[in-house]
Amino acid sequence: MKTKDYTTTLTVDATAQEAFQAINNVTQWWTENLVGRSQKLGDEFTVRFDDVHASTQALVEVIPNKKVVWLVTDSNLNFIEDKSEWTGTKISFEIFEQDKKTKVRFTHLGLAPEVECFDACSSAWGSYIQESLLSLINTGKGHPTPGEVTVATKQ
Repeated sequence: MKTKDYTTTLTVDATAQEAFQAINNVTQWWTENLVGRSQKLGDEFTVRFDDVHASTQALVEVIPNKKVVWLVTDSNLNFIEDKSEWTGTKISFEIFEQDKKTKVRFTHLGLAPEVECFDACSSAWGSYIQESLLSLINTGKGHPTPGEVTVATKQ
């Protein structure tokens, strides 16, 4: 039986280059709570959503204006039993032009109906991709999770 990874597609009135640039500008559509870099092959970044979700992604495939793939190298999902469920999964953005429009196919490989996080994570991805990333590509303004003010003091 073939695993059904979570996937969703958007169609935008933008160039493939504009879509590619928006995807790589993670703090503008996913979360402002990002440490690291998300621009080129080999970059790594960690995102955090309060104490509910933290994950580290490495850019393992980057084909300008065509494809970006992140490998999740570490994850801590505090709302499910297997907190490292995302570790080893891949997040893929495929970009292609069709009928004078640009399509972006998002797939989280390994996020399938049989994993515990599927319902909550696919719902969240749906919002981030179909609302925030779509808005960023179309209007220049996404709706990422806002950054947190962190005060680092040692006594």
